[in-house]
Amino acid sequence: MELIHTQPIVNSIIFSVLGIIILLAAYFIIEKITPENTWKEVVEKNNIAVAIVLAAFIIGISMIVSAAIHG
Repeated sequence: MELIHTQPIVNSIIFSVLGIIILLAAYFIIEKITPENTWKEVVEKNNIAVAIVLAAFIIGISMIVSAAIHG
């Protein structure tokens, strides 16, 4: 009976966690750089323009992290 190779699964979990950590770090850096609290602008003031910019930022960083991990 052959054991299932778990190395690809472990690699996937490690890279997923690493990507999420990098994305959160990038978000907190942008949060510190911007003059306004972006989360407060989106949630409390319903600022759709800030929400769109924040979404574009998250998608862009996610694509960069994905390409860097994929190689």
